[in-house]
Amino acid sequence: MSAATSTPAETRPAQHRARRRTGWDRTSVEWVKLELMRVAYATRGGFLARRDPRAVVLWYAVCALAPWFTYDLRVLGAFFGLALGAALAARIGPLLLGLFVLSTVGQVGYLLVLVLVLGGDLGSVTGLAQAYFKLSTVSLVSMAAFVSLDPEKITDALLALRAPAILGFAVSYGYRMVPVLVDEFQTIVDGHRMRGAPSRGAGFLGWRALTRAGRIAVQAFYPLILNTAKRTRTTVEALETRGFTAATAAGDGRRLRLAHLRWTGGDALLLGATVAVVVAVYAFA
Repeated sequence: MSAATSTPAETRPAQHRARRRTGWDRTSVEWVKLELMRVAYATRGGFLARRDPRAVVLWYAVCALAPWFTYDLRVLGAFFGLALGAALAARIGPLLLGLFVLSTVGQVGYLLVLVLVLGGDLGSVTGLAQAYFKLSTVSLVSMAAFVSLDPEKITDALLALRAPAILGFAVSYGYRMVPVLVDEFQTIVDGHRMRGAPSRGAGFLGWRALTRAGRIAVQAFYPLILNTAKRTRTTVEALETRGFTAATAAGDGRRLRLAHLRWTGGDALLLGATVAVVVAVYAFA
């Protein structure tokens, strides 16, 4: 009797830990999906979210082009600091900020080690620092601008600036496809796990778990591309049936769609202050 009652008591902590790990995994996936939805539909707010989308696009163009006209590390460092402040003020979120830090630091660290191993000098490190500041500045202002605009605002801004209608559609469709791709990938991975053999344990330093996750990710690639192509074709056919191209090309349809845009004094102040700051950095840094 004691042996029969001791078995559930011994296995209960292991089962509890398994349930806790499963819940944590689901919470992590749901958190990533929620962050992507916040990015795609600009729900965090920020100082750029209240501005006219045309002003935000022009602000992004000025800030993204400014670092490419100099090689001075002081000027590039000042632009990087300003871009980081703008990104934090735009509330880009921990997911994008973490990916940015991991990607930039990892890439620069890899190149730095490669240069040192191959016998590079201080000039090579200076060149790497220049490239890092330029690419990081553009990345930060890109995140600050596009997390502050939902797909409709971006499409309307591009249409108001006389960009081709297909460009606005591509940007808007790309934004909407990010959460869909995450859902599709999760569905395919869950299907592989349900039909595949159970794991034999994590192994030393988790090598079995990493190998299994990598194999499932590779196997999920082709179904993901196929399902995405089907969704793309269905969406394009539905839009063409409703006259998407003709409506955006016609003058009356374009004026009706852009009637809600309002250029205010705050938008002019944003662009004027940005140009003034860029000129001041070039002049005094």
